[in-house]
Amino acid sequence: MEPIRFMVVSGFLGAGKTTTMIALAEHLCDTYGEAAIIANDLGANLVDTHLTQLTGCTVAEIGNECICYQMDNLVDQVRRLRDKANAVFVMSDIPGCGVGALDHVYHPLARDHADEFTLAPFTVITDPERLRMIMPEKADIHLPEELVYLLKLQLEEADLVVLNKCDLLDEPTRERYVSFLHEACPDIPVLCISAKERTGIDELARFVLDHTSALKNFSVRYDEKFDQAEAKLTWYNRRLYLKTNSGEAIDMNAVVDDLIEEIRLGLIERKRNVPHLKTFATGGEGDVNKASLIGVDYDIEYAQQMAEPHDTLRMIINARAVCESRPLARLMDDALDEVCDRYDLDCQVFFTECFGMMDEGRR
Repeated sequence: MEPIRFMVVSGFLGAGKTTTMIALAEHLCDTYGEAAIIANDLGANLVDTHLTQLTGCTVAEIGNECICYQMDNLVDQVRRLRDKANAVFVMSDIPGCGVGALDHVYHPLARDHADEFTLAPFTVITDPERLRMIMPEKADIHLPEELVYLLKLQLEEADLVVLNKCDLLDEPTRERYVSFLHEACPDIPVLCISAKERTGIDELARFVLDHTSALKNFSVRYDEKFDQAEAKLTWYNRRLYLKTNSGEAIDMNAVVDDLIEEIRLGLIERKRNVPHLKTFATGGEGDVNKASLIGVDYDIEYAQQMAEPHDTLRMIINARAVCESRPLARLMDDALDEVCDRYDLDCQVFFTECFGMMDEGRR
């Protein structure tokens, strides 16, 4: 049996890892063979899983912890995708603050499963907005210095750096960003893509098919600065159901928009931020809304909005916030209560988790 090609996709919160994996999987399915995606994060009820399913891509979910600490589960999931979905290429992301999968995933696979796995380049996705934090302009996008440190570590870990969202840059600016990456990450190839516009995906596909990981030695420096960076982040996941008390269909896109705006205002009031907030909502029959926010200073981005009014809404919220867990949980509740009152909605919450990386009981 031919080894299955496996790739880890790393990158900072909001850089576009999921969108890139979906675009790459669709291209590979058309040109190479069945490709599958593993959605991985520290919590459960992941927006990324539902978004990937919506595209028709084959997807599995590994939640509650990074794949770095679930090797048996990871190997089992890849084998299932190979045996049941005929996948010949599987890619998995890791949490958006994640560092260390090269050491904790690639090296053990190369050592213990070399006959089963071919390791594609360890790929790190970055985007122009986050990259500006470490460029000469030292852009202040209201994220703590500790998270800038994580971004630098992620780039250092890469076999391949992919600058995503290049559709937002003119040619001279794009060349300046690429030149900076070549200087900051010497000897690491750099590719430019727009996963949203599907540009550069063919070149990315050729690279990850034609190359393998260098399996360089990169051991994460689990020092005080790394702990301080992790301590800045809180994970929030919620699954809920809304319905109008009147039974009348309303514009549920406005409900989603107002809920995200209320969360934004709550964070601004507390002088906190949300490097990535994602929502997935459906009124049924395939009519969905997929929204994201990469910081309190940015506009809401919609990958898709509902075409029709609805009287019910099923919704998943994933937020990765620079905010302590207790105030984050309170402001999320306040935002939901405000929107339910505004639109006269009844709400049933089926699942909520809110935790900081250093919260008692987490480790």
